[in-house]
Amino acid sequence: MVNPIFARMITSAENKTNTGTIISPDFNPDKQHTLKSAVTISGTGLHTGIMADLTLNPAASGFGFQFQRIDLPNQPIIKADCDLVTDVSRGTTLESNGVKVSTVEHVLAALVGMGVDNCLLEINGPEMPIIDGSSAPFVALIEKAGVAEQDAAKVWYSIDENIYHYDEDKRVEMVAMPSTEYQVTTLIDFNSPVLGTQHAGLKHLADFKEEISPCRTFCFLHELEMLLDNNLIKGGDVNNAIVIVDKPVDDKEMERLKKIFNKDKIEIKSEGYLNNLELHFPNEPARHKLLDVIGDLALIGYPIKGRIIANRPGHSSNVEFAKKIKQYIKKNKHTKGIPVYNPNIPPVYDQQFIEKKLPHRYPFALVDKIIELSDTHIIGIKNVTFNEWFFQGHFPGNPVMPGVLQIEALAQCGGILAINLSGEGSYDTYFLKIDNCKFKNMVKPGDTLILKMELSAPIRRGICEMKGTTYVGNKVCAEADLVAQIVKK
Repeated sequence: MVNPIFARMITSAENKTNTGTIISPDFNPDKQHTLKSAVTISGTGLHTGIMADLTLNPAASGFGFQFQRIDLPNQPIIKADCDLVTDVSRGTTLESNGVKVSTVEHVLAALVGMGVDNCLLEINGPEMPIIDGSSAPFVALIEKAGVAEQDAAKVWYSIDENIYHYDEDKRVEMVAMPSTEYQVTTLIDFNSPVLGTQHAGLKHLADFKEEISPCRTFCFLHELEMLLDNNLIKGGDVNNAIVIVDKPVDDKEMERLKKIFNKDKIEIKSEGYLNNLELHFPNEPARHKLLDVIGDLALIGYPIKGRIIANRPGHSSNVEFAKKIKQYIKKNKHTKGIPVYNPNIPPVYDQQFIEKKLPHRYPFALVDKIIELSDTHIIGIKNVTFNEWFFQGHFPGNPVMPGVLQIEALAQCGGILAINLSGEGSYDTYFLKIDNCKFKNMVKPGDTLILKMELSAPIRRGICEMKGTTYVGNKVCAEADLVAQIVKK
C-alpha cells in the first residue's frame, strides 16, 4: 500500500504538463549512446576548493560511466558503482584502492538526463567542478560534444515489483514501482518556514534538460556556518549554491559573510534567501533533490524503467536505495527476456493455422498455438497433459516429457518462423545440426511449455540458425542451438 503522502505526490506529478524538449527527433532509447567527441570543462571543487579540469570522452558500448584520475600515477580508474561509495556527508564520493573522486552526482545526472550510456570521465583532481551547483553546465558540455548512437542495444531493466527503502531516523521513504518509463518524484520537508514542503516530478527523461538540470544545490545558513568554521567548503560561493536563511542574522554575521564571499554587499531577501539570488523555479530545492536522485541512482550501473518516489531523499538514502535496486536486478537478471503467457490474449496463430503451415500430425504435432511472432523471434505454446501418448512408456508412474520431444517442439516452432520469413509457397524444414543442448528442469503433466526461438543469424540460402529455449513459468527446462534447412516443396 502506498503511503498517503506518496499518493499526493503521484497526483501532483501526473498533473504536471509536459513542456520539456525532446533529446533529439531521431533519438532511439533502445540503443546505447556515447559522445561524438571529447569535451572539457574546468572549475573549482565545492568542498576541496581545488581547481580541476574534467574531460568527458567517448567510450565503447557496455563501458558505462568510469572516472579516471589522470593527475595520479598510473592514472587509476574508478567505476561509477554504488558499492564503491565511501562518503555521502557532503555529496557522493567514490573510492577504489585508496583513490577517491567526489561530488560525482551532478555530472552523472547530466549524462543520464541526456541519454548518454557510455563515457570516460577524466579529471586531474579529487573533486568534480561545482560550476553553478547544477547539472546545466554539464548538459551544455554534452550538447557541445554531441551524442552518438552505438550499434549495441540498450538493455533496460524493468522494476516488476515495488522496492522499498526506509530510514526511520531520517524519516526517509523511497519506493521504486513498475513503470514503462524512468520517472522520478521527490518531496522535501525540512520543517523550515522558508522552504515549507516542496515536491517535484519528472515524467520523461526528455524533460531533464529544461526542467531539472538548471536547479542548483542549496544549504541552510546554519549548515554553511558549520562548514565554514571547519574549512569544509573551500570552493563555496553564493553563485553556486542557494543559501536559505531561516533564523535571524545579526550585523556581525553579515560582515563575516561579506568577507568570506568577497562581496561588497550581502543581503537577505524577504523570502529568506541569501544575496538576492533569483530562483529558477519556486520549487528549485525540490527539483535539485530530484537531480541528486537521478545522479546517485546512476550508480546502480543498469538503465532502469521504474517510477521512483522519494520522500526526504539525501545522498546516504539514495545510495542505499541504489544498492537495493542493484541487488534486485542482479537477483532477477536471469529472468530477463523470459516470455510471459497470458491465455486471455488471442494467439497470433491457432492450431488450425499451424496445421496448414506444418506437415506434422498426431502424434507429432507439438505446437498448440503461437503467441508472439516477429522477423527475429517466435514464441509458441505446448500444453502438456497426462493423455500424451509418450507418457505410456516414458517413466510409467513418474511421467516426464522426453527432452528430445522438447527439442522437436522447438524445431516445429522455429519452422513456423522460418516458413513465415520465406514468403509465398509451401516449405518443409529439416534438422541439420543441434549444438549446446542442455536439459535443466523436468516437464510434467499439467505444465504449460513455452517455446522460444530466436534467430542467431539472418537466413542465408535456406539455412536457418536459431537459439531455442523451453520454459515452464520462469524456469528454463531445455535450451539448444539449432540449425535447419528450409526446402520448398
